[in-house]
Amino acid sequence: IMERQWTDEERLELAARLDAELDAFIEGLERKRYEEGWPEDRWQEEMDKHPFFMKKAPQPGDEVHPMFEGLQKLKYDPEENTRDELALNYKEDGNFYMKHKKFRMAVYSFTEGIKSKTDNPDVLAVLYNNRSAAHYFLKNHRSALGDAQKALHHKPDYTKARWRAAQCAHELDKFDVCSQMCEELLEVDVDHKEAKALLHKNKMKKVSKTEYLSPRNLISCFSQLETERNQRKEAADAKRRLNRFHRLREAIEQRAVKFDDQKIGQKANITEELLRPKFLPLEDHPVHLDDDGSTLVWPAAFSYPEFLFSDFQQQLPETATMSDCLATLFAEPLACDKALSYRLGNVNVYYENRKAGLVHKVALEKPLSEIIAEKGFFVSGGALLFYVVPKDTRVEQEFINQQRRPLIYS
Repeated sequence: IMERQWTDEERLELAARLDAELDAFIEGLERKRYEEGWPEDRWQEEMDKHPFFMKKAPQPGDEVHPMFEGLQKLKYDPEENTRDELALNYKEDGNFYMKHKKFRMAVYSFTEGIKSKTDNPDVLAVLYNNRSAAHYFLKNHRSALGDAQKALHHKPDYTKARWRAAQCAHELDKFDVCSQMCEELLEVDVDHKEAKALLHKNKMKKVSKTEYLSPRNLISCFSQLETERNQRKEAADAKRRLNRFHRLREAIEQRAVKFDDQKIGQKANITEELLRPKFLPLEDHPVHLDDDGSTLVWPAAFSYPEFLFSDFQQQLPETATMSDCLATLFAEPLACDKALSYRLGNVNVYYENRKAGLVHKVALEKPLSEIIAEKGFFVSGGALLFYVVPKDTRVEQEFINQQRRPLIYS
């Protein structure tokens, strides 16, 4: 097929014809006036109403854009949201109003969240506490105290709600309630500076609110306040000790620790007396939980049958291995070990099962927690008791073959 060769004149003629046809097509289009835009004199006002461009939420009574109504339905419709989702949506609104100091609107939002009937105690505690804060800033101290106490009902360890309750009680001259809240805060955090300051301020206010007192009666009043403070402190200390013991007992029960003193087939009745070490160097160091509350720390005795004496370690974390213990024991040579037989790698460690009259060899790489969990291990006299002998020696054989009589508990 031969391609046609266009001359310059033909090309110009074709271009002119196409331009004319395009112009005719455009002129033939039906012209419509665009009437859906914003009027020039009100475009800023219309933009502020549009959900994509508005700078503040509509207030009650304002005309609402249809798209905003649709978004509201998605956010607040019970058919579109669970109770928890509704409560959290209202909480989010309330927090927004709190941030912008619209406290009455915040109260309304948190109230709607509570009315959503969520049964999540953490969510309810936050809603009541936040509404308490909004009431507090509105100086509705009675309502604020009531909400803070409801928050504590749903979440007893809620520090923010307890502090808010203390502040409200002080404003309402509920001196005993304020003191109680402050003392409870100090139980959890002894360095809570605000609670300490409010406790002192509350006491001074209580004195100033009383009728005129003579100097003698004033001294008596201060003395009574000091006595009450000491009594509260003693009660708080006792409560802390009891809570610590409950956590300790729970940890021991979870690990199924066994004791020489418990009867066969019966669960041990874990008491402070049972856990008190019977070895004199250990008696002030009973088993306890470490600061993070997850690791048991044990007192331990290491007996050397060859020399008829013992070493004591007062605080051994259950995460330590037997090798760790021996490294500490033999950091310096034993004074009575003239042959230097007692060193890491040259000894074996055993424990006695006094109930069965047997001894068990300890795997040195095991942590104490695994050794204590072994079927034949029993805590003896409130402490861990181990026997250390030189490896492959006469002393070791005599210890192993020593006659032992099983203990029988009825």
